[in-house]
Formats: sequence, C-alpha cells, structure tokens
Amino acid sequence: MEPGQGPGGQPPHPPGLALVTGAASDIAPATALLLARRGMPLAVADLDGDGARRTAAEIQASGSQASAWQVDISEPASVESMRDGILAEMGVPWVLVNNAGWDEAKPFLDTEPPFWDKVLGINLIGPIAVSHAFLPAMIDQGHGGRIVNVASDAARVGSAGETVYAGAKGGVVSFSKSLAREVARHGITVNAVCPGPTDTPLFRAQPENVQAALQRAIPMHRLAAPQDIAVAIAFFASAEAGYLTGQVLSVSGGLTMAG
Repeated sequence: MEPGQGPGGQPPHPPGLALVTGAASDIAPATALLLARRGMPLAVADLDGDGARRTAAEIQASGSQASAWQVDISEPASVESMRDGILAEMGVPWVLVNNAGWDEAKPFLDTEPPFWDKVLGINLIGPIAVSHAFLPAMIDQGHGGRIVNVASDAARVGSAGETVYAGAKGGVVSFSKSLAREVARHGITVNAVCPGPTDTPLFRAQPENVQAALQRAIPMHRLAAPQDIAVAIAFFASAEAGYLTGQVLSVSGGLTMAG
C-alpha cells in the first residue's frame, strides 16, 4: 500500500464530488466544510437557497470548490431537476450525504395528516428520492461510492413528542440497510449516522426543562456539536470505510447505547 492510501490502494479521501443536502444550517455546513478540507468538491443543497449559497460561499472562501442548489427533497421532480443540473455542471457524485431533516416537537395526538406528510416527506421520502435520482449515474460510472443517511437516535430508542419523526427516521435506518444490500456489488456503501441531542436550532426550540434534562442524562455532560456529527459522516464517506456498509452509528456522548 502506498503512503496516504487506504485499504485496496485507494486514497483515504478521494477527490470525487460530494453532495450534501440540508446545507443551510446545523450539521450539514460542518460536514460540507470538513469534506472540502479533505479534498472533495461540494454540491450543497437546501430548500433555503440563500442558506445553501452562504454555505457554498464559506467553502469557496476556504479555497475549495462548491456550488449551491435549491431543492425541495420531498418533491421527486425537484430532486430530478437538481440531479440534472449537478450531473451537467459538476459530474457524478461519489458521496451522497442525505442530511436534510425537519420536525416540530408535539404530542402525537396533537398532530394531523398535513404534519405527518411534511415530516415523512422531508425525513424519509427525501433520502429515498435523492438516492434514487443519483444511483444510476453512480453505478454506471463504476467507481463505487458512498451514501450516508443522517437518521436520529429517536429511531433507535424513541423520543416522546417526536413520534412521527422517530418513525420517519426509523424508516431511514431500514432503508439504509436494505439499500446497502442491493448496491454492495457495485462498490457503493450505505450507512446511517444517528445523532443524539445536538446543539442546533431544532434542539433549542424545545422547552428549557427538556433541554436541561437531556443534557444531564448524557454521560459526557454536554450536547453534541455539529462538528461531532460531521466527523462520523466524513468517516463513512471515506475510502477507508469501504468494507463498512449497512451500519448504524449513534453519536450521542453515550446517552444511547443501542445494540
């Protein structure tokens, strides 16, 4: 093995294009910047087009290549339009990071079908649509690849007030495992990262007593920072993780230790 190469003679961080969704805020910008520092050009996408452009500008300011794309991942036609633009302008992604997500904490019996549709559309249909859109080109290119889906520890252990969200993220975990079996023969891995409580606007929108109780329960006595989640995503996105697929990794400071 040559110096700087991963298993099988691959470079540990290939220069192939990475697409990161949900790029306007929270975990995605930290992930995109980390992948850029490791030599990957970035396509960053979000429903918030201005936010995606801010993230792309930050990456460009660091000296790396990035482009911004506005997309509604809950609408397959919007995803397909983004795909066509990225393939034409930037090429085939080697990495897909399905990070976009949304929720609003409330008791299950206070929810209604429009809320269910929104939560499922963004958190479950979105990763399915993005993966379905880009996989044919990834397979045809023949260079393998990485898909990293950001789920949640709510999928693994449940979360009061996030029942529909937990169900959607549970679907992401199962989707990741099943897709991993289908595409392994093409050298494409599919893994899921499950953040625990993370210092994001979504977490801070919860009542203060809930925030405090969760933070006290974490063995490391702090919330995750977006960068803590980013390093786990970047690991699954690396060439060195080429023999890991269908796996689910909790990043929670020890709060959840699911088998």
